[in-house]
Amino acid sequence: MNNLQSLRELLSDKSKKILIVSHVNPDGDAIGSSIGLYHYLRNSSFENVNVISPNAFPSFLEWIPESETIIIAQNNTKLSGKIIKEADLIFCLDFNDIARTEDIASRLKKTGAPKILIDHHPDPRPHFDYVYSDVESSSTAEMIYEFIVSLEGNNAISKTIAECLYAGIITDTGSLSFGCNNPRTYYILAHLMETGIDGEKIHRLIYDTYSEERMRLLGHCLSQRLKVLPQYQTAFIFLTSQDLKEFNYKDGDTEGVVNYGLSIKGIFLAAIFIERKENIKISFRSEGNLDVNILARKYFNGGGHKNAAGGNYKDSMEGTIKYFESVLKDVSKDNFKALQGLEYNS
Repeated sequence: MNNLQSLRELLSDKSKKILIVSHVNPDGDAIGSSIGLYHYLRNSSFENVNVISPNAFPSFLEWIPESETIIIAQNNTKLSGKIIKEADLIFCLDFNDIARTEDIASRLKKTGAPKILIDHHPDPRPHFDYVYSDVESSSTAEMIYEFIVSLEGNNAISKTIAECLYAGIITDTGSLSFGCNNPRTYYILAHLMETGIDGEKIHRLIYDTYSEERMRLLGHCLSQRLKVLPQYQTAFIFLTSQDLKEFNYKDGDTEGVVNYGLSIKGIFLAAIFIERKENIKISFRSEGNLDVNILARKYFNGGGHKNAAGGNYKDSMEGTIKYFESVLKDVSKDNFKALQGLEYNS
């Protein structure tokens, strides 16, 4: 990890006001890594530590210890603005571009406080004073583990911190089903378990506490909104604003739904399109060498990882799907080589 000594010096003054910020529409990795770092700093005698999320996080993450202390900027504009302005040091977690914080991005850019990026997405933008970037890491939560251990050793990982980081890792890898083909990830998970956490309980709290509406929405997605394009080895799901209203949609209700497309034999690219007021939100998943980060960045104003990315498109649902199919027709030429480094075969 570069600049470790500089970071030690930055953290030597315990009177500093520290801010931790995650991206818009925070997932389990964003919340787990943010609160995990929060607990570490609090345990290290920092008394003034705040966590800001641009908007609300999913209800299935509310069990995370002290997640209730997170300030939702969307609902607390004045308070979040004051905290950003007064911060002496800002940790930016799980995003590679300040634009990913949306409504608070302009305030973050204006502040003179040093910004520390800890993130596993490729190509971080030049907004940060210190950058800890590792695209080989399974999650930002895994990187927070490495960060803490580098500063103070394994004993600095408390049971509470371990619960947060464990949640971050398992959610960002789909319960260890993708993005975790590195033995180091499993070593870290083993050490987190050694602190005394209950991994099975954490899994249940995340994946087995769905509302009835969420289960019915999932059924609707699979029975009425799933489309398969075998000629492109692609499947996608679409949800209109009326669908969301009908099933009493809450933040996080579509978490993981995009992955169902990849469960179909012969499908290597999956997507979900969700109608928002201002645009169509899109999530992509893929298998093997098919790089959806390229797809999202080049065609859908987004980005992410090789096998998991997101973006958006400003059009109607019908127009967005039509555009997506035209993109597929284009990139499927030469066996999808435009989206990979190696030849793509079924």
